[in-house]
Amino acid sequence: MNDLPPDAIASFWLQRARSDLRLGMAALETAGVLPEDACFHAQQCAEKALKGLLCHLNIAFPRTHVLEVLLDLLKVNGVNVPDNVDRAFGLSQYAVQTRYPGVWEPVTPEEATAALRQAGQVLIWVEKQIYNK
Repeated sequence: MNDLPPDAIASFWLQRARSDLRLGMAALETAGVLPEDACFHAQQCAEKALKGLLCHLNIAFPRTHVLEVLLDLLKVNGVNVPDNVDRAFGLSQYAVQTRYPGVWEPVTPEEATAALRQAGQVLIWVEKQIYNK
């Protein structure tokens, strides 16, 4: 995939981001699926969208699930990240911890809905940056 132009790679990242957002939304409507799993897909959506924008801008990024790292890379490269997108760093908590049994507060359906809304805002912003929508 590294032989493809940056915009083609970015397009693949965004396709995956859209899929994760849809999976997260479907999770909330599916009996027996934990809200934590919807949050995982929200985090994945935001991560993949940001990585898509970084590819589009030809900015190298490390292997990470930490959204703050990706957001900081955009900022240090002159991208003006709006506050509603910058707040997405909070989704990072859903990348690993909530995917496994543990001693943490369960996620409520309301929290999962808010996480998916946040991820959707990131995706919309990234699409505007890339496609000038």
